[in-house]
Amino acid sequence: MKTELKTAGEYSAQIANAIREAIITGKLTVDARLPSESDLAETFGVSRPTVREALKRLAAQNLIRTQRGAAGGAFVNRVSFEEVQNSLVTSSTLLLSMNAIDFETACEARYALERACLPLAAERRLPTHLAAMRAEIARQGTDGLDDQAFCASDVAFHRALVEAAGNPILSLHLAGAVEAMQPLMNMVTFRTRSRERIIALHRRIADAIDGRDAGAAEAALLELASYTAQLGGKAREQRAAARG
Repeated sequence: MKTELKTAGEYSAQIANAIREAIITGKLTVDARLPSESDLAETFGVSRPTVREALKRLAAQNLIRTQRGAAGGAFVNRVSFEEVQNSLVTSSTLLLSMNAIDFETACEARYALERACLPLAAERRLPTHLAAMRAEIARQGTDGLDDQAFCASDVAFHRALVEAAGNPILSLHLAGAVEAMQPLMNMVTFRTRSRERIIALHRRIADAIDGRDAGAAEAALLELASYTAQLGGKAREQRAAARG
């Protein structure tokens, strides 16, 4: 673990980065106990409060956990897929809410990533995945369903489609794309979209996955992507007209 600190820059951030690098490269393994605060302070030549701040940074990144008691201390955390997914969704949502990513870019990325799942989903889908997609299609057609509930169902449909691919790495990377970007797309387009058209496209996708026809699923998803982009453009024009 690199212990030499630059004179410029916050020491706690440098220490956190050094420990983070040691964890990522495997020099500090999962469940390994970190040196004590006093030992780390001596190693890096800083005060214990500085070390404590560095450990807080690592805990905030879910890289370490702390335990109290005689056998306590700071330990390298065992990160789960669910925790990483939640972090990705939160980060993507923040970027979108701060307008760091525009609608067109988000739309392009989300559908490009989802297309990668289709061949695997068509090959590996299970009855539970198909049932989940069918259930959401039925829910979307419910009379009186409000926009928030329709949005949640839309996200759940695409989550089931992604999960049908049976690849946890794809599911991980698509978490931010679907669960953060899809609500944004719904928020932008809900005033102009046709629920009937979206439901029809969802049904075509589910039918194609059921029939193990990746090509038909891709054609329907591409049509959905094109329709979403059109809705985004129409919403942008309406906002511009309203501003005069």
